[in-house]
Amino acid sequence: MEVFLVRHAIAHERNHARWPNDALRPLTAAGKDKFRRAARGLAHCLPKSVVVLSSPYVRARETAAILAAALRRAKVVECSELASHESAAKTFDLLRTRKEKAVVVVGHEPNFSTFLSAALGGAHVRLEIEFKKGGAACIGFMKQIQPGRATLRWMLPPRVLRGL
Repeated sequence: MEVFLVRHAIAHERNHARWPNDALRPLTAAGKDKFRRAARGLAHCLPKSVVVLSSPYVRARETAAILAAALRRAKVVECSELASHESAAKTFDLLRTRKEKAVVVVGHEPNFSTFLSAALGGAHVRLEIEFKKGGAACIGFMKQIQPGRATLRWMLPPRVLRGL
């Protein structure tokens, strides 16, 4: 399985007065604009049949919707396992339930760095990974979707995606 990790685009700063529930915090107008351009570049890197899985948080759902529009054929599936507070183990469990050959996962930091570290090095490995907002990474699992079984294919910041 190929797994494309996409960190949500630039969102508004935390503000408990405006968004008492952080899950409701949306993308900024600039974040949407920048990610629209990055999504067009990212679309060139994705297989034709791909499903987009998204955290239920507003900023991730908005990012996933922008990417789905750029793909012109992808559907978005909201997954509670990708919420900001969930563990890397939940992401592994979610991926094991999927039958597709390729999935896009839209979510959050530090979840993605933790998941990517575990996927590449094992459950107890903690690599220092800088995962920019609106950036993407591709990993591949040849057989088992287990910690330490992935291969890093590429990782691109949003600036590079916008240039594609």
